[in-house]
Amino acid sequence: MAQLANTFESLNRWIGTVQKKLQDRPKTQAMFAACIRNTIETTFRQLPDRTTFVITGDIPAMWLRDSAAQARPYILLAAEDPEIERMLQGIVERQLRYVIHDPYANAFNESPNGQGHQNDETAMTPWIWERKYEIDSLCYPLQLAYLLWKNTGSTTHINDAFKEAAAAILDLWVKEQNHEHDSEYRFERGNCPITDTLPRSGKGTLTGKTGMTWSGFRPSDDACEYGYLIPSNMFAVVVLRYLGEIAGTVLNDPGMKLRAEALAEEIDRGIREFGTVEHPVYGTLYAYETDGLGNHRLMDDANVPSLLSIPYLGYARSDDPIYLNTRKFVLSDNNPYYYAGAAASGIGSPHTPSGYVWHIALAMQGLTAETPEEKTRLLDLLERTDGGKGMMHEGFDADDSNRYTREWFSWANMMYCELVLDVCGIRVAR
Repeated sequence: MAQLANTFESLNRWIGTVQKKLQDRPKTQAMFAACIRNTIETTFRQLPDRTTFVITGDIPAMWLRDSAAQARPYILLAAEDPEIERMLQGIVERQLRYVIHDPYANAFNESPNGQGHQNDETAMTPWIWERKYEIDSLCYPLQLAYLLWKNTGSTTHINDAFKEAAAAILDLWVKEQNHEHDSEYRFERGNCPITDTLPRSGKGTLTGKTGMTWSGFRPSDDACEYGYLIPSNMFAVVVLRYLGEIAGTVLNDPGMKLRAEALAEEIDRGIREFGTVEHPVYGTLYAYETDGLGNHRLMDDANVPSLLSIPYLGYARSDDPIYLNTRKFVLSDNNPYYYAGAAASGIGSPHTPSGYVWHIALAMQGLTAETPEEKTRLLDLLERTDGGKGMMHEGFDADDSNRYTREWFSWANMMYCELVLDVCGIRVAR
């Protein structure tokens, strides 16, 4: 893949554009070039069937979420570079095949080699690396397909496989609106932290019907405390509306269009009715999770979708009053996963040690900031906390950025690249 990457003249021109726009930031120039090349050269693999397999970095499996996030910045080049366009279409095609194989799985193998968590108590197959059901794992392929269409005009990837996968996603999300009675999904893992398995014999904690759709796990791959994960349901609303547009404009399928739009409205109504709380300090804000039975989890996690990422996802504007209240909360000590130290302040995750801030969350804070000054401040912070490696990591100690997890984490690298491009005024159209 490295030799192929060197042929991308569009990528070289893009690096040159960043260098010209940010002439006074030599470290940004170097880090952007390193990160944007690293993902193509080390994590994308074009297969003989013309699909593209994408590893996360240091784990040799393809997460539906991570692979879409890793691909997203390259959408900006796909309209002018047929090779990049084909590569991204290959990612979508492989994602669709995986969804058709099992829409409950979150990560897959390149071949049916039986690698990964084969001992989990759930319906595993040799193709599946991990079968933690996460709403966002189904949102991301729909988002990538939609953005690729909108930014290139190409509909090659919106084919029979897309239609089959989209129908499977709709069926699953409707079924999981009533997880207690309609769902057969179960997941248990032995000899593991509590965040890696579901209680009640793998069914998860008790939930009531809300109109939202249930999720077993968060985008961190940690178990949900309560089954209705608000930011992931928000993402589902956004991509269902994308699907409605695709069904009406590209597929000429009025039935799928109506079904997608109706489900989006049901989920959105559930968010508005069950997903907000009145906070004594911040006013009306979004909860991170709820069970539909009166319980809420007030927090935010570094992984996307998150409450911080609401405008980035396209669910609400960055000046929306409830979002602004929520943003103030999640960027404060009231969020149990907001950490402040000598090196940085930002959002972390229960997925990593206490006190560790995530580069993904810092990049998202910059991408959703309303002022250029705040964006630049976050870009500076990302570059000061690279641990001397010239790339991003997963989490790092808020007091010492030389202590970090996952030296090679491509999703974080690409979120950094998105912020650099955003500072340059270059954004993916949606």
